[in-house]
Amino acid sequence: MSLTLLATTHRVAPGLLTWKAWDVLRSGAHVRVRAGHPLLPYLREAGVVPEEVDAPDAAALVAAARFGDVVWVAAPEGDESLMREVGALVVDDPLDVEVLHGSYDLPGARLLDLVSVMDTLRRECPWDREQTHVTLVPYLLEEAYEVLDTVESGDLGALREELGDVLMQVAFHSVVAAERTDETAFTIDDVAGGIVDKLVRRHPHVFGDVTVSGSDEVNANWEQIKAAERAEKSGAEASALDGVPMGQPALSLAAQLQRRAARIGAPARIGSGPGAGTGTDEVSDNGSGTGSDLGIRLFGLVREAAERGVDPEAELRAVSRVFRDRVRAWERRERDV
Repeated sequence: MSLTLLATTHRVAPGLLTWKAWDVLRSGAHVRVRAGHPLLPYLREAGVVPEEVDAPDAAALVAAARFGDVVWVAAPEGDESLMREVGALVVDDPLDVEVLHGSYDLPGARLLDLVSVMDTLRRECPWDREQTHVTLVPYLLEEAYEVLDTVESGDLGALREELGDVLMQVAFHSVVAAERTDETAFTIDDVAGGIVDKLVRRHPHVFGDVTVSGSDEVNANWEQIKAAERAEKSGAEASALDGVPMGQPALSLAAQLQRRAARIGAPARIGSGPGAGTGTDEVSDNGSGTGSDLGIRLFGLVREAAERGVDPEAELRAVSRVFRDRVRAWERRERDV
């Protein structure tokens, strides 16, 4: 005589159970299940005749299992409290109790929970209902910078939470987009499908029959594929600078523009204005319409950082952190005077 607690996950479609689970269900044991359980139609289709109950009763399950094999089909979200009650009942009067997992989460399954939670929040939370792509943008930028700060500070223990905040923003934008009824509408599945297609397309050495000798050749192929994509999208007007977000911080903008230009072999020093020969003439054009001399010199420093193999944004942040710490130390000394 035994009691089997059959656990399933709600992140897998009902009916997709292991062979062992179906074998136990068809074994002739008494199968009990909560009324309305999503597995019910599939049990009946498989010839299993379950006994439906309105609410689980640990004492009744244990009592029935002492006279014959009983299978309890747990709720998709789990029946932890029921299992604890069963465990307490069989401590002094032992019974063969087994927890059988009939289905398992696949990697990434918790993303389904995120989609469900965001759908619920969009429907039921007044603040979430009011948000648009425009109002959400500041939060996306803020969360991205928090990820950056976590990585740079070495606080990798906090990275999981910060990445979750970024992921939530992606889910939020997707649920907002799904509400539209025109051709601009999309779902989070469209977002995921788009990046999957792009990654497969840009990695023919992994998903195709292209052979590469190393990472340099991977980068070269990547740039060729991106150039073909830009040409298909923009035709003769396609540029290597297409897609560079001009709204990003100025230092990172200058660095990205210079990286893109370098990839297509553009001259490192474009122009012959007053900065010629000093490393600051990339944007000079006889001194007209190029901004202040300070801006030109900053642009040149970004070029110098690239030549040294460092990120100008990260370098300036590192110095800024030192400055912050020194100012705080000075404040403490002033307070102690």
